[in-house]
Amino acid sequence: MKTQENSAAPVPVTLSETAASRVGQLIEMQGNPNLKLRLTVSGGGCSGFQYGFDLTEKGEDDDIIVERNGVTMLVDSMSLLYVTGSEVDYVTDLVGSSFQVTNPNAQSNCGCGSSFAI
Repeated sequence: MKTQENSAAPVPVTLSETAASRVGQLIEMQGNPNLKLRLTVSGGGCSGFQYGFDLTEKGEDDDIIVERNGVTMLVDSMSLLYVTGSEVDYVTDLVGSSFQVTNPNAQSNCGCGSSFAI
């Protein structure tokens, strides 16, 4: 696993302060300080690819580790191909609250923000 917070290399994916705070709250609610946020990209969704978010204890050898305010986000190398340069944020609006990815690689997004096309 490669940690990105204190590295001199540019961070390929970032986690906003708001998202880190929300992940911290979720971890506290679960009562398991070993949990980390995992960001995945898979085929499907109305635009071709979709984002997935999970809390997990286990990291994989090819994960990139992004840390912010004591919270860890994991991104596997395959998903990283699609989200390099992105920021994960936690947004609250009239529709509700959700994690959202601002992805400069996406040529189009669906209305709900959970899927995208490259």
